[in-house]
Amino acid sequence: MSREQQIKDACEKFALLVGEQLERAEAIKAQGGFADFGSLKPLVIGFCGGDGIGPIISAETRRIFTHLLAPQLERGDVVLKDIAGLTIENRSRAGKTLPDDVLEEIKSCHVILKGPTMTPQKGDGWPNLESANVAMRKELDLFANLRPVRVPELDIDWAFFRENTEGAYAVGNRGFEISPDLAVDFTMITDEGCRRIIEAAFDYAVKNGKSKVTAVTKANIIKTTDGMFLEIFSQIGERYPAIEKEERYIDIMTAKLIDERVRSGFQVVVLPNLYGDIITDEAGQIQGGVGTAGSANIGKRYAMFEAIHGSADRMVAEGRGDYANPSSLLRAAAMLLAHVELTEQARLLDRALDICQQEEAKIRITGNKGGATCREFGDYIMETLDKLAESCEPSR
Repeated sequence: MSREQQIKDACEKFALLVGEQLERAEAIKAQGGFADFGSLKPLVIGFCGGDGIGPIISAETRRIFTHLLAPQLERGDVVLKDIAGLTIENRSRAGKTLPDDVLEEIKSCHVILKGPTMTPQKGDGWPNLESANVAMRKELDLFANLRPVRVPELDIDWAFFRENTEGAYAVGNRGFEISPDLAVDFTMITDEGCRRIIEAAFDYAVKNGKSKVTAVTKANIIKTTDGMFLEIFSQIGERYPAIEKEERYIDIMTAKLIDERVRSGFQVVVLPNLYGDIITDEAGQIQGGVGTAGSANIGKRYAMFEAIHGSADRMVAEGRGDYANPSSLLRAAAMLLAHVELTEQARLLDRALDICQQEEAKIRITGNKGGATCREFGDYIMETLDKLAESCEPSR
């Protein structure tokens, strides 16, 4: 193929992508306000097990929900719904990241608690399917990824707001090879996409008594898209004179998170998509490992909560699946409860996790056969929940 034809073909593909993204930008502008999740009756909570250890930790979290939300379930205020079709096998058979029937089931729920799903990579034998996480974020327009990290003994209390639908993930599987010597991928952002995630970060800071918001980019190199993100951060920041505004580059930010002299100074951090993915895994490791961190994906109509770790297929293959740690998904479950205004239940679950994850905890879950099983840890959580409820007699 001639160079001229290669350029022509590439321009046609790029024009198609640009047209789709312009349509998406207009759709974002046309959206209304947030749903009032706390007033929905009955509130439908969907459970998607996913792949690998996903069904194991999801089933355990559902069992704990059944225990914790017994009064709400008995009154019919809350309904738990199982969605089984988000496995790599089912997605591959359908030839779609989100099969139509599965997406319909997901949309019938108000909030989703999702186990980890496998994302195919080149050469692994699975079809070239997009990440299920990314597809759900785009289909449900879950633009705000909130990942809190708390380590009280290190004076760490961070809230990361990762933009969830744009940047390098906007058309992540739509890059192409122009020639055997040249391949391209794309990062795309919109004005409104930047505004809504940055506004969400500042709004969170105000509502939670935080005094500082940090924007993280690589605007000295990625000047157009990251530069746009920073410009909008500055514009929105002017509306919050009481909040300290700070800008950091992604490379130095990864270093500063482990710098004991400065890291406790970070409070709310807002980032484009790819940087947020990297930084929040590092932050989760500081908390005790990515298996301890939960994640919220919030949109105006739907919300999805998940563990931030992968599906750990090797654990299942090695016969260790029953020893998987459900803590990350349980942290996400607590975030879900807080989001739908079941505040007391969220507080109880978070507190139970704090107790059961301490060094001096009665049992230890290690992911190996020498430690507790997922179900034994779930029993320990429920036992701790009951003790906490008896000691404070919360209204449930």
